[in-house]
Amino acid sequence: MSNMIEIRFHGRGGQGAKSAGDILAAALFEKGKNIQAFPEYGSERKGAPVKSFVRISDSEILIHSGITTPDYVVVLDDTLLDAEKLDAGLKKGGAIIINSAKSPEKIKSKIKNPDIKYYVVDANDISIKYFGKAYPNAPMLAAFASATNIISIDELINAFKNYFGKKLSDEMLQKNIEVMKEAVKEVKNI
Repeated sequence: MSNMIEIRFHGRGGQGAKSAGDILAAALFEKGKNIQAFPEYGSERKGAPVKSFVRISDSEILIHSGITTPDYVVVLDDTLLDAEKLDAGLKKGGAIIINSAKSPEKIKSKIKNPDIKYYVVDANDISIKYFGKAYPNAPMLAAFASATNIISIDELINAFKNYFGKKLSDEMLQKNIEVMKEAVKEVKNI
């Protein structure tokens, strides 16, 4: 399927990698795309490495396996830079979007791939400013939207409201929207 886009999220249990994939998939479904979204994790405990996958296509998706050659990789926890080969299988011309306060040089020294684009945003810092705790999934979704132009921030916010509207208070929902808007401004191509 030449029109298929594949995205792999890397995070740790409790950071929202699965929810991020689900929200992105819901937003793209609302745009009329065919989608798949599913997680992969071993022991279900907070802090354990987690992967989540999203496939997007204009036509029916017939593949039902993990994503090994993604177009995009979204990293919710930069400590995984030392633990995993995050760019494994990443297609030439693809992009990796990383939640990090590390310098561009430090990030590029961990992932030495001249054939991809690098984007970084300090999603933890942004979410701590609003929530007092690091919740990187919403700002990383916004950074993904900004870096890829696959979906607009407004479409993403609408999907976020639909996904979490009954689960979060109005105040928490509004803070998440502000977090996403700030992340769009802060994401940098490095």
